[in-house]
Amino acid sequence: MSLFTKANLIRFLAGAIFLLLVLNFVGFRTDGASGTSLSKLSIRRVHKYAHIYGNASREGGGGEGLPAAPLVLSKDRERGRVPDGSPNSTLTTVIANANFTSIPQDLTRFLLGTNKPLPLGQKSTSALLANCTDPDPRDGGPITPNTTLESLDIIEAELGPLLRPGGAFEPENCHAKHHVAIVVPFRDRYAHLSVFLRNIHPFLMKQRIAYRIFIIEQTNGKPFNRAAMMNIGYLEALKLYQWDCFIFHDVDLLPLDDRNLYNCPRQPRHMSVAIDTLNFRLPYRSIFGGVSAMTREHFQAVNGFSNSFFGWGGEDDDMSNRLKHANLFISRYPVNIARYKMLKHQKEKANPKRYENLQNGMSKIEQDGINSIKYAIYSIKQFPTFTWYLAELKNSERKS
Repeated sequence: MSLFTKANLIRFLAGAIFLLLVLNFVGFRTDGASGTSLSKLSIRRVHKYAHIYGNASREGGGGEGLPAAPLVLSKDRERGRVPDGSPNSTLTTVIANANFTSIPQDLTRFLLGTNKPLPLGQKSTSALLANCTDPDPRDGGPITPNTTLESLDIIEAELGPLLRPGGAFEPENCHAKHHVAIVVPFRDRYAHLSVFLRNIHPFLMKQRIAYRIFIIEQTNGKPFNRAAMMNIGYLEALKLYQWDCFIFHDVDLLPLDDRNLYNCPRQPRHMSVAIDTLNFRLPYRSIFGGVSAMTREHFQAVNGFSNSFFGWGGEDDDMSNRLKHANLFISRYPVNIARYKMLKHQKEKANPKRYENLQNGMSKIEQDGINSIKYAIYSIKQFPTFTWYLAELKNSERKS
C-alpha cells in the first residue's frame, strides 16, 4: 500500500499545522503575566523582542549614555524583588497611603552642589553644552500624522536607533530644560499604540526635551480605570527619575501642529483643545481630558486623579474640579495650535456612577488619589520605544 494516499497527506498536514501552533505559543509565552495583552500573543506576535532590561545598563558604560536612574530598573525590580531584596514572587510593588514628603532623588544627586538636578544624560562634553531652548514657533506649523498601521518591530527598526531603551530620548547638542514623563493609560489598543509611537517620537524629538514614554496597562478583571492607571504611571515614573513635568496622554490622540510644546507651564495645561471628531472646537471650558500637562507640584497639590472612576467618563471633569479647588486654573494653547486627530475606535461603556462620583468628588479629595491607591505591578519591561508596566488595581469600586 502506498504511503502517499490522500488520507495520509491530510493527516500529515494537520499534524504539521498543530505542531506550528504549539511552537508559536511556546515561543511567544511571557513570564507570568497571564490574562493580559502585551504579555500574551497579541503584541508579542509582532514584537519579537524578549529583552528585559540589561541592554540599557550597557549603554552608559563609557560615560556617553544616560545614567542608570532615569533609564534602567535595578536587577531586583526586574526579577520581581522588592527594594530590600526579599523575594516576592508575584508583586513588584504595592502602594498604599504613599508618603510624598520625600520625593525620590536622581541617583546622580545634584549638579555641582546646586539645587538643579542632573540632566538625563551626563555627556563628556557637558561643560561646553548650553541649555536647550524651546523651538521657535515661526519654524513650526501644521503636520500630517502617519496613520499607516505597521507592526511594532517595523516601528522599532525606524525609531530604535534614535532612542535609548525604554522609549527615552534626550537631545545630544544641548542640555534639556524640560524633563517630561509621557504617561499613557492602556488596555486593548494595540493598533493605536503602534500608530501613536510612530508619530509621537519624531514629534517630541524636535522639541529638544528629555522624555520617556510609560505605557501603563491594567490587568483584566475590573472595568478599565484610566485615572488610576495615570496615578500608577506617575508614582512608578518617579521611582526612576525626578521628572519635573508629566503629560497624561490618551493613546488614540495624535498632535497635528508641532508648535504644541510638550512641557509644563506655571499652570496646568489642557493640550487637546481641538479634536477633529469634535469639529476642532472646545466642548466646554472646564474640560481637561485627552491630553493634559501637570508639574509634579500640581499633581501633588490635587492628590492626583480620583481612583473611583471605573469605566468611561468623569475622571477628567473631577480633575478639573480638583484644580479649581487647589486655586489652579487651566491654561491652553490657541485652537489653531492645540489640534489633534483621534484614531477610530469603538465607543467605551459609560461609567453609570460618573455623575454621582463627580458630585461627591470634592468631599473625598483628601482621601481619594495618589495617597490611597493600592496596586500591584506584575511585570515591567523595557522595549525600544516604550517602557511597559502591567498593573493590577487593588482599590475596589465603591458600592454607594
